[in-house]
Amino acid sequence: MVEPNVDNEVATLLRGADQRYTKGRRRLVAALQCGNGPLTITQILALDPALPQSSVYRNLAILEEVNAVTRIVTRHDFARYELAENLTKHHHHLICSGCSDVADFSLDAPTESSLDWALRRAAGEAGFEVEEHRLDLLGTCSRCN
Repeated sequence: MVEPNVDNEVATLLRGADQRYTKGRRRLVAALQCGNGPLTITQILALDPALPQSSVYRNLAILEEVNAVTRIVTRHDFARYELAENLTKHHHHLICSGCSDVADFSLDAPTESSLDWALRRAAGEAGFEVEEHRLDLLGTCSRCN
C-alpha cells in the first residue's frame, strides 16, 4: 500500500502538469513502493497482474515526466523504474553487468557528505553546478560471479 504522503506528493506533481492521479497510476505507484528496489515492467506486472501493460508504459512515462519516477537503464538497456528520491530517500545503485539486476544501497551520513563534497568540487572545477548526484556502481553481482 502506498504511504499517504507519497500519494499526496505524486498527486501534487501530476496536478502541476495538468494530469490526474488515476486509479491505474495509484496502483502503479503502489507496485513501485512494494517492490524490492528498481523494477522492470515485467516485475511491475507480476506485482499487480490487473494492470494493463500498455497503460503501465504510458503511465511510467508520465510519472517520469513529472519527476515521480526515475528510470534506470542498465548496460543491456533493460529499463527499471523506482519512485524518485524526492518521494523516498537518497540512495545509490549496484548494477550487475551480467544479469542487469539493480540493487539499492545507502551510505552513512559522513561518507555521503564526503562524496557530495568531492563531486561538487570536481564539478565546480569544470564550471558545472551540481543540483544532486546519483551514483551507479557497475560490476558483477554474487549470482553472476
